Amino acid sequence: MQKGLIGKKIGMTQLFLDNGNVVPVTVVEAGPCVIVQKKTVENDGYEAVQFGYGDVKASRVNKPMKGHFAKNDVAPKKVLREFRFADISALNVGDIIKADTFAVGDKVDVVGTSKGKGTAGAIKRWNFGRLKESHGTGPVARHAGSLGACSDPSRVFKGKKLAGHLGNERVTIQNLDVVKVDVENNLIAIKGAIPGPKGGIVVISDSVKA
Repeated sequence: MQKGLIGKKIGMTQLFLDNGNVVPVTVVEAGPCVIVQKKTVENDGYEAVQFGYGDVKASRVNKPMKGHFAKNDVAPKKVLREFRFADISALNVGDIIKADTFAVGDKVDVVGTSKGKGTAGAIKRWNFGRLKESHGTGPVARHAGSLGACSDPSRVFKGKKLAGHLGNERVTIQNLDVVKVDVENNLIAIKGAIPGPKGGIVVISDSVKA
């Protein structure tokens, strides 16, 4: 059965394995998630389940969303995400999904929003090299340098790597290992780093390439 959870990134630490090796892990508060909606081929044209995570005051929810939660008799949730599973027959609206849906050794993909860095130069954004800092280069050692052609084609091609907005975009990290699952506290320790800041929302699902 395919698995998925919405969670919150807590931070990074390290764990010692039984063989004495130390591994860097990211701790995620995974769930508990409630199934808010179940989509079917008859009604929606495809099969999927909508998970809700994080409690929120009813006063913080707008009228359309209040109706959505009330229709399915579910308390308002802060974050909603949809999972397309091959078989959703065993899942029903109102079911609670906890961290124990994953086990140690599982391969997972994690989707998050990377940290926003604002406007960044070409060196920070694309790993450009610096210009030489002698013989009259001037105060432009970290500039992008020449952008290309001369009189033909007399323009800069689209897609050229330049300075601009860096970060704050959807990032997926694939094939990460689940190292530890704490069912009581709904915590999952995932080997390696995952995108986003502490407190950032992430989506954990079965690895598509495992």
